Amino acid sequence: MLKPFCLFLCISLAVGCKENPAPVAQHHLARIDSMSAIPQPLQIIDWHAMARRFDSTVYDFHATGPYWPLVWWDSTAHNFPQPVVGLYTALGDERQGKHNKGMFHEALAAMGATLGATLVGIDKSKGLNYAGMLKNYFNRETGWNIMMNNTCPEVALLGGGYGRDWWYDVYPNLLFYAIYDRYPRQPDFDTLARRIAEKFRQADAVLGSNYDHSFFDYAHLQPRENNICKQPAAAAGHAYVLYAAYKKFGDIRYLRGAVHALQTLEKQHSNTFYEIFMPFAAYMAARLNAEQGRHFNVQRFLEWTFNGTAQCRTGWGVLVGNWNGIDISGIVGSTQDRGGYGFLMNTFDAAWPLVPLVRYDASYANAIGKWMLHAANAARFFYTQYMPDDHETIPGQAAVTKGVIGYEGIIHSPSYPQYAHLKAPVAQGDGPLWAPGNPDVSQFSVYGSGHVGIFGSIIRSTTVPGILQLNLLATDFFRDAAYPTFLYYNPYPHAKTIQVATGSKPVRLYNTVTHRFITSAIQGSYALTLPPGAAAVLVSTPAGGKVVKSPHRLWVNGVVVDYQRQ
Repeated sequence: MLKPFCLFLCISLAVGCKENPAPVAQHHLARIDSMSAIPQPLQIIDWHAMARRFDSTVYDFHATGPYWPLVWWDSTAHNFPQPVVGLYTALGDERQGKHNKGMFHEALAAMGATLGATLVGIDKSKGLNYAGMLKNYFNRETGWNIMMNNTCPEVALLGGGYGRDWWYDVYPNLLFYAIYDRYPRQPDFDTLARRIAEKFRQADAVLGSNYDHSFFDYAHLQPRENNICKQPAAAAGHAYVLYAAYKKFGDIRYLRGAVHALQTLEKQHSNTFYEIFMPFAAYMAARLNAEQGRHFNVQRFLEWTFNGTAQCRTGWGVLVGNWNGIDISGIVGSTQDRGGYGFLMNTFDAAWPLVPLVRYDASYANAIGKWMLHAANAARFFYTQYMPDDHETIPGQAAVTKGVIGYEGIIHSPSYPQYAHLKAPVAQGDGPLWAPGNPDVSQFSVYGSGHVGIFGSIIRSTTVPGILQLNLLATDFFRDAAYPTFLYYNPYPHAKTIQVATGSKPVRLYNTVTHRFITSAIQGSYALTLPPGAAAVLVSTPAGGKVVKSPHRLWVNGVVVDYQRQ
């Protein structure tokens, strides 16, 4: 049985509450510590603008030029009686468009692009209802009754891991739940979310303490093995969806399932990071600790995320290095494959759970702030307009990207013999290896580029180059009520002062790192001075709001502001 997380409230200086608790001691992650203080060359592009340009450019049925448009209609109506729009996985992908009856399109692309656009303020239910079209990835015709990477098994073997590679079957459900959070009134979304949660709860009960399998047959509720790595980290995917379902529906069974799944992963004796889920494990650990009074080891999950010690998917983690004057630190992928191979989608998507983690555990403010500076800087090199030509496989094809489609990856030593002369880092992609006839331009990743809205919703520059404003609420889905919350990290060896916009209404700024209100009522802007190599997490609380404290939390007008007050 889960015990309720009891809180004993106090007002101001009542017994048991410290008026001035000590600042949060910052945890270190060796992989992040080994990154340079400030990446070079430093340039933080406007990720929000990039995301909006991606959406307007890609979702254009009248786009002209070689390999365009990138969208087409699929009228096969699998799972739901409606036509849907397919989105290319890569430029020129021979498996897609008019081929294979128009059925081969991937949830990773369509859901990622829908979520990314939504996060930067584009309503994907207006006009053509792209949000509603995602229902067709819910595979009810097969009895799996979860979101899957394709709409049907007929195209499963063309690529994408459908029904045989566990992360491909679980991750679309995380993407769907994030989209569901933003489109709660979409017809059928409530029902589908419930059915997914029930399948994951049942699967967790069947799996018990053993998630060491290649995939899970959700139709027959049986674990399966094949030649693909065992993926116990899928437990984090179950935990994320089940906790979101608990927050939405209030069913205690989903909370129990979320806790159990994460406990199972925590008991692993080695790093099983495979593709995508370990950052979500870290986020879930921090959130369950903060909201449910659990004691998960956040540090362990973060070390498994960053350190590149993964087994089976050998070396999966976060890359570190300056290759021939270009700092690639912060991108996510294999730390070992041909000297290191990071991927665009994985880099974008790691920010989704890792940035809001700091809301629930401010002891990682410095670490996540530094990693995000590096990731935000290095990710531009996936795009041909930012990577020097002599570090790309096909710079002559830049125009076909229209400035919004990046290479799938950045590698130390190219996979293709014809590019072996290029010096690291090299922007390339795996598209030509996926299907006979795929052109060179299939190295440009539509699926990965569509997730750019994750960065676009989180990252803003400030008045000091290299100090970012990171929105901790942007990807914190199915959360409780919260006030605007931003992370600022100073990478410089001396104090820096930035101007923080606070809006037209009076607010009091609270810093969760120091556990203190740092202003009285202010409006307009505030000059924030950051110590060297240190972070602040500022919450804009209503001026004059009622402050309530407990030994572990601080509320303003009934909204939790600080989860770690000691």
